Amino acid sequence: MFTARMGRSVMAHVRGRRLVRSARRLCAEPDVKLIDLALDCGFESQEAFTRAFKRLFGASPGRFRSGFSPNPIEGQFPMNAPSSIATAVARLPELVKLDEFRVAGPSRRFDGTTKSEIPQLWSALVGTLPLETQLPSWATYGVVWSVDREAGNFMYMAGVGVKTGDCPLPKGFEVKEIPAATYAVFRITLNGSALHPQVKSAMVIIWGELIPASGLRVVDSPDFEMYSGDFAPDQPGAVIDLYVPVEA
Repeated sequence: MFTARMGRSVMAHVRGRRLVRSARRLCAEPDVKLIDLALDCGFESQEAFTRAFKRLFGASPGRFRSGFSPNPIEGQFPMNAPSSIATAVARLPELVKLDEFRVAGPSRRFDGTTKSEIPQLWSALVGTLPLETQLPSWATYGVVWSVDREAGNFMYMAGVGVKTGDCPLPKGFEVKEIPAATYAVFRITLNGSALHPQVKSAMVIIWGELIPASGLRVVDSPDFEMYSGDFAPDQPGAVIDLYVPVEA
């Protein structure tokens, strides 16, 4: 029952909670030793702890301690799973036209059983920034494309805007071309609690209610979440804009 509800086994969730706690201790206790964190988390060695930490957060414990925040990761391993989440979401009144642009970052295919792992792409992205040709706005994008509705899977990229598609990239990264399109924009206003349950709730409202009610026809092109350069997911009132390509 736990795996069906949370998308992972009990012990996988416990390990995740321990790593989140270790990340918070790295920020709050500058003198804590990595070997002590490793043992407290149930690892037999500092090396095994470091590998697991980097897989989850996209950065080594040492680099994380020098400036990364664990708050965006908290939603991956919540202490509880509320049955309903009040999410403020609304369609902005005007359609928006955007020229073609490029996004670079890690991507992979997800389905209903693996989409809870999407935050790990964001960890992998943040641990490498800034990219060499990254745009100065520092906006980030969660891009969805190649949706197979029958199989229930899709491609997802966590990325940043880049000036050119011909640039050196970290291992496992790629460049995605977002074609020029007209978009309906849906704004999600966060309440300061765990990010990912709120986004999940908002997507149900957007795709299940707001888009059908709009009368607009969605076209076959990538849609994307856009996060501003100063996005703070733990601050009430922070916003995420979802851009959905539609017929003008």
